[in-house]
Formats: sequence, C-alpha cells, structure tokens
Amino acid sequence: MIKNSVRLPTVYNLIELDQVDSTNKVAKVYADKGEDVYPDGTIIWAKEQTEGRGRRGRTWHSPPGNLYISLILRPEIPLKRAGEFGFIASLALSDSLGTLSPAGHEIFCKWPNDILLNDKKVAGLLMESHTHPTLGGEHLDWLVLGIGVNIISHPEDTDFPATSLRFEQWSSTVEEALTGFSKSFLNWTNRWLNEGFEPVRKNWLWRAKGKGEPITVRLPNETISGRFIDLNEYGALVLETETGIETIHSGDVFFGQDR
Repeated sequence: MIKNSVRLPTVYNLIELDQVDSTNKVAKVYADKGEDVYPDGTIIWAKEQTEGRGRRGRTWHSPPGNLYISLILRPEIPLKRAGEFGFIASLALSDSLGTLSPAGHEIFCKWPNDILLNDKKVAGLLMESHTHPTLGGEHLDWLVLGIGVNIISHPEDTDFPATSLRFEQWSSTVEEALTGFSKSFLNWTNRWLNEGFEPVRKNWLWRAKGKGEPITVRLPNETISGRFIDLNEYGALVLETETGIETIHSGDVFFGQDR
C-alpha cells in the first residue's frame, strides 16, 4: 500500500495499492469484512492489475498508466435494482470525461455499461454483488462497482474498437480522471437518492449511442437485431424487432458496420 496522492470528497475512503490481481477481487474480500471495517464509499485503486476482468469473464488489459478502481457500495435496496448503479456510474464517467475533454470529441454511453469516446470504447464497468444473508437473498448486502478507464493505452484485439485518452490526444492524467469521477458519482448518487432512477434513466438515454437506430445484440446463444427504442424501469434494453418488442437484460451491443 502506498500513500494517497489525490484528494477526494470526504464521503470516500480511498485505499491506494501498487499492484493487485483484480481490484474487484480485493474489494469483495474487503466488503465481506463488514461496514465497520470497510464502509460504503470505500474505493480500491490499483496502479496495475495482473488478472483484470471485464464482463462475462473477459480479460481486461491492465498495464500501468490506466485507471483501475473498485467502489464498495452498501445501498439498502432490493437486488433487482442493483443494475441502476451501472447507469449512475456511466453518467458520472461521461460527465467527468466531458470536463476533461478538449473541443471536438464525442462521448456516448453504450448499453449496458461502456463509455465510448469518438465511437470507440474508452471505459467499462463490472458490477458484482452479494445479497443479505438474513433477508432471503432479495436485498443487497454489498455491491462492488469495478471501473477501468484507458488513459495512456488500450487493447487492440477487441470485438468492439477501443481507444485511450492519450491516443485521442488528451493530456489528462489518472489522478484527474479519478477525482472527476468521484465528484460526478457523488452528484448522481445524491440525485438518485432524492429523485429515484427515472432522471438517471432519462439522462442516460439522452447520451446513448444508437438510440432510435438499428442495432445488433449478441446473447450467449443467439443474436437479435432491431431498433433500440428505450430502457425499461430497471435499465433493460427495449428492442423493436420484426417479430415484436424484445426486452434484453444482458448482452453485447454492436452498431452499423460493427455488426
């Protein structure tokens, strides 16, 4: 562990590490130790991951120079609402990158939990949760929100094109990205607490890549094509297909020529 080198809002408990296998793995171990030890708002920040993971167990390329954090959250909500935090985090990332952006760049949200910079993936999220042992598995005990942002490098061998801030000619640092995200995440969480998920859902849709357009969604056992028309009240993708309306809870989205 090394001395903290950034200042975040006081609601956060920042733990800064040199190298870990995965910030999510560390965060889950810490979360299980209880709120008295690692409270809501604890952030695990590592300079490098040796076993970084993305959605569906994919490897997350994690060399030094990029941002790798996992945030421990302890919201008192049903498990079915856990996905709302992915959209809160996406808006926070979008806002924070927007404050760092030079002129002439486009930032979009990609369902369910990626951020696009100039139509290429620059950041992604991975959520993992544990239900409360005394509440029948229906309420959260904790939620770990893992976030990776490509600052100085990005992988080349990905299904969906990737990029980094440096490749796009941004001079922003890891510390600036972390500070900006922490402030924006706090703002959006407070709005969610006061107004519920609906303003989060609406704002995410305003920034969504492909809204109203034909897209393709790859599922584990099939591929579905249709027009992206909405998110439902839990953040599921609503797709208008030739055979009717499809509601999709998990999948990989592709646009236009990427399909």
